[in-house]
Amino acid sequence: MTSKTNHFVAPVEETPLLATDALKTDEAPLSLWADAWRKLRRRPLFIISSLLILALIVIALFPGLISTVPPNDDCQLANSEAGPTAGNPFGFTFQGCDIYSRVVHGTQASLSVGVLSVLCVLIIGVTLGALAGYYGGWVDAVLARLGDIFFALPLILGALVITQLPALRDNKSVWTVVMVISLLAWPQMARITRGAVIEVRNADFVTAARALGVSKFGALVRHVLPNALAPIIVLATLNLGIFIVAEATLSFLGIGLPPSIMSWGNDIAGAQASIRTHPEILLYPAAALSITVLSFIMLGDAVRDALDPKSRQR
Repeated sequence: MTSKTNHFVAPVEETPLLATDALKTDEAPLSLWADAWRKLRRRPLFIISSLLILALIVIALFPGLISTVPPNDDCQLANSEAGPTAGNPFGFTFQGCDIYSRVVHGTQASLSVGVLSVLCVLIIGVTLGALAGYYGGWVDAVLARLGDIFFALPLILGALVITQLPALRDNKSVWTVVMVISLLAWPQMARITRGAVIEVRNADFVTAARALGVSKFGALVRHVLPNALAPIIVLATLNLGIFIVAEATLSFLGIGLPPSIMSWGNDIAGAQASIRTHPEILLYPAAALSITVLSFIMLGDAVRDALDPKSRQR
């Protein structure tokens, strides 16, 4: 006994699949960085954080455009803890200095420490992490153990010990703080770099480059590192805010920048004498510090989401 089954097929012109499934073959696929930039331009988080950071950079480079009052030359005890006046919108400190001018001019030192620390950490961490991840073997073992030694030192405790060395105790400056932070913060960057390099080193394009005669070090510099930059850039962006907080913390404890250098950490430390009677003296430098750190954290989050391979459209 045979059964006959009728099959009904809808006419092609009645199905919208042609337009839905059509592929644009005339467009080249976007690279990781081009796709990330396209996503970043559409994210309000990236736009807001970028504008805030751009404003901070302008203030740090040209503080005279924002404040015409000298930060230290116009300190008068007669103005001690006085309220806002014309030309002095934030009032005065316990020493009679203009708070607004000190907050504006303190941007330079705080941002300088953050940027220089990140650059130094990138140089040390990326170099050691790339060598450990690419060459492996005893190179990886030695560098990994060296990183573990520094990774076990807490930043604040390690800075307390290092800054008490005779060579640093009486010669505190921006470069001193940068050196201390870089010395204690590079292991994390090295670990991230090592993992990214290990993930890329066995890719087909690296093997092809080696087969064409490219040296091992040349393949690392020209092919492996450029394709392992995504997590490194994200971590560097986040570390900017962390290092600015570290400088403020060290200055607050009296082991960071000297009082002669204006920074938000020094202003927060100096506001302790007036915190009960005039808490706004502490509020302004603390707010500037919080806004700056929040801006870099938002930028890091936006960059991380844009460079996440799981979110890329295929």
